[in-house]
This record gives sequence, C-alpha cells and structure tokens, in this order.
Amino acid sequence: MTTTATYERPRVRKPIDWWRWAGRGFITFIMLFATLPMLWMILTSVKTQFAAMQYPPQWWPAEPTLNSYIKLLNPNDQIGQDFLRYFGNSFYVSFLTTVLGVVVAVPAAYAFSRFRFPGRTFLFFSVLVRNMFPAVVFLVPLFILMRWLGLVNTHGSLVLTYLTFGLPLSIWLLKGFYDNIPIQLEQAARIDGATRFQAFLLIVMPLSSPGIIATSIFSFIGAWNEYIYAYTFLSRDDQMTLPVGIQRFFTEFATDWPGLMAATFLMSVPVVVMFLVLQKYFVQALTEGAVKH
Repeated sequence: MTTTATYERPRVRKPIDWWRWAGRGFITFIMLFATLPMLWMILTSVKTQFAAMQYPPQWWPAEPTLNSYIKLLNPNDQIGQDFLRYFGNSFYVSFLTTVLGVVVAVPAAYAFSRFRFPGRTFLFFSVLVRNMFPAVVFLVPLFILMRWLGLVNTHGSLVLTYLTFGLPLSIWLLKGFYDNIPIQLEQAARIDGATRFQAFLLIVMPLSSPGIIATSIFSFIGAWNEYIYAYTFLSRDDQMTLPVGIQRFFTEFATDWPGLMAATFLMSVPVVVMFLVLQKYFVQALTEGAVKH
C-alpha cells in the first residue's frame, strides 16, 4: 500500500499596508476632531451655569439638568418665545430659498445642458464668476440695493441674497447631472407623442431627483447657517433668524453658556436630521454625477 503525501503550500504572511493604516488613523483623527466639539457642546448644555464656569472645567456634569432646553422650548417663557420665533424665521427663509432656488436652477441647468445658443458657454461661466469672490465683498453693494428696494428688515432681502449666492452652484451641479442623462430617453418619449415639456417632466425629472435633492440640501444648509447678511439686513427682533438671535445669550457682564450651547445644539438638529434622511439621495447624486452613462 502506497501513501500519497500531501504538500501544503507555506502560508505567506501579508505585509502590513502602512498607507492603509495611516489613512484609517487620519480619518479617525478627523472624526474625533469634528465630533469632540459637538460632544462638549451637548455636555455643557446640560450643566448648570456654575458648573459651566468652573475652572478647571468639569468634563462630565455631576448634576445634569435639562433646564436650558425647557426654557428654550417653553412658549410661555420669554426666552422660549424668542427662540421659537427665531427658529420659525430661519426655517421660513431657508425653505423659501431652497424652493425658489430649485424652481430657477432646474430649468436653467436643463437649458445649459440641452440647448445650443449663441453665448451659451460665456453665459454659463459668467454665472460662476460670482463664486470667485468671497461673500463679504458684496455686503455693502447688496445692502444699498436692498435699501433702495425697501427690503431692509424683511425676509425678502435674505431670500434674494441667498439665491444670489446659491444659484450658481445649484445650476453648475444640476447641469453636470443632466449631461449624464442620455438624451435618447427624451427622444424616445418625443417619438411616442410626448411634448418636450412632458418628456422633461416625466422622464428627466424622476431621473434627476437625486441631483435636485443634493442641491436642495446645499441651499438649505447655506441659508440656515448664514450669519453676516442676516446680521446686516435685519435689526428688528421679530425678523431675526437663529444665527443672529442666539447672540442674545451674550450680555455685557455674563454669558449664559448652558443656554447658548442648548440653542446651538437645537439649531443643528434640523440640518442633521435632514441630511440623515436624505443621505442616500445625496450620495447617489454625487456618484451618478461622476459616472458617464
């Protein structure tokens, strides 16, 4: 009887990929760098004023309290009334800016993508010229324009200003998205008897919904967090938005740090929730916009 010896290949130990581990370490550092301030803000919001002012700082609150949140969300308290009014103003301005931005950017981007007309390239790049300059450069000219139009101390001044800054980016993003939608789909719909508008509404719009959602997120976040123009154009208390209104927690002799941190945290909640809910559409828009169909 003969036996056949089996030969086992020696296991080769894979070398350590130092670049991959360095990348993971860098990503971990960035995540901690971005997360720790948010964690400190939440911990400070549940402290008392005395605990928030202690030095050395009290890292973990010994007696956590939700008094700051109760005051902010209580419509019967003066602080709560002001905060809820600022919150409503911010939501109104951001929502209106987002809706109008989409209504204007969608047909404009579609026209730049599908139609060929004299001066098309020049007009498209001239739209993007505004993004070459910082927003503060236009502060004084826009304030003079809004005063001439009688829009100072109104939400209309902020909506027009945010559209001025948000539309170029929205048009640019949507144009790249429409470029990657095959025009043959519209041609097939036209052959079946659909008008150009019907082909756009029934074929292009559903396919471009991830891109529209992505641009909507950009527009909403930009309008929600903007401070300089809201501080310049609005001086009436009933018109102020959240970024301007929360400065009321700063006074000449003291600062309500727990209240300020609670207001800041509540201000970030709508943006975080919206991004988490629409995250898959946002990622889909970025990936589809980078792949040629």
